[in-house]
Amino acid sequence: MTTPRAIQIDLGATPYYHCITRCVRRSFLCGEDYETGKNYNHRKHWIVSRIKYLSSIFPIKICAYAVMDNHYHLVLFVDIKECCSITNEEVFKRWSKLCPNSASKYEKMKLYEPALNQKIMQWRDRLMDVSWYMKFLNEHIARLSNKEDNCKGRFWESRFKSQALLDEGAILGAMVYVDLNPIRAGTAKTPESSKFTSIYERIKYIATQMNAQSPQNIPSSSNEMADICDELSQPLSLMAFANHANAETSDMPLINFKLSDYLQLVDATGRILRDDKCGKIPSHCLDIFDRLNLTTEGWVEMVKGLEQKFFFAVGDPELLSAFGFSARMSSPKGITVAKRCYLSNVA
Repeated sequence: MTTPRAIQIDLGATPYYHCITRCVRRSFLCGEDYETGKNYNHRKHWIVSRIKYLSSIFPIKICAYAVMDNHYHLVLFVDIKECCSITNEEVFKRWSKLCPNSASKYEKMKLYEPALNQKIMQWRDRLMDVSWYMKFLNEHIARLSNKEDNCKGRFWESRFKSQALLDEGAILGAMVYVDLNPIRAGTAKTPESSKFTSIYERIKYIATQMNAQSPQNIPSSSNEMADICDELSQPLSLMAFANHANAETSDMPLINFKLSDYLQLVDATGRILRDDKCGKIPSHCLDIFDRLNLTTEGWVEMVKGLEQKFFFAVGDPELLSAFGFSARMSSPKGITVAKRCYLSNVA
């Protein structure tokens, strides 16, 4: 039986969610249709542009993304504090960008304050609703694709899949899982070559700054780049990591890790996941696993099986059980894997 979205997404439990949407058609969403010879890679630009546009309107930040040939992944953070702090006028301005027809309703309701306040409250709730974010994303892409293909009908396989990320280990695991999707699929060999991912965007943004400062000394890999990136700025379209340069001064929510640690962790995990490259977790990254309460074996298992071995939530077994209880599930899928992943549950 399908689980209601209201149960799968509970902002009281966590503001972080991993979302996946797959294409229904035989032809790929963005890749090459080998039967017709058509290439649809330009649609990847559509998706990346659209998620950035929506995140400039919704108080929902992009932690990670990856656009593949027939599906895409997002790791999102719902900034409840921002949504509650913006004025009613700002709520209207943002919503009118999504639904221009709302402007006429707004002017009419100004004459009747109770109705106006009720409508503003509804719009505010929708602005921090992951389902509405995904609706405006998927519907827009489907319309563009159907128009280009001169056809009608369903474009997406079904409603989007979501996973609640209940702790730091789950958040970081989902981000690495998403950023390494092209490497796991065999379409890229390194993070810095995996286009249409957040890790690619972060690396290119840093490389641009390094090129401006010292064109002769640009690191060739994400691992080398990690040593000197913490003092540089980060892409505005992505949720930033808590580096030395912004950890104390930023009023914006930050991912509670250094970007250098994340780049090295992605690079090391990507080598482990590839059959043709021998890799291991660097010794300094072991401190991260201690902080996350994860084993190195559990980390690899989580990153490999985030979709297959977990259902609509990922995290520590106790948090997973509590989330499952609120969703009226006695034993949520993934609890057995979670017990193997987290140190407190390892004998």
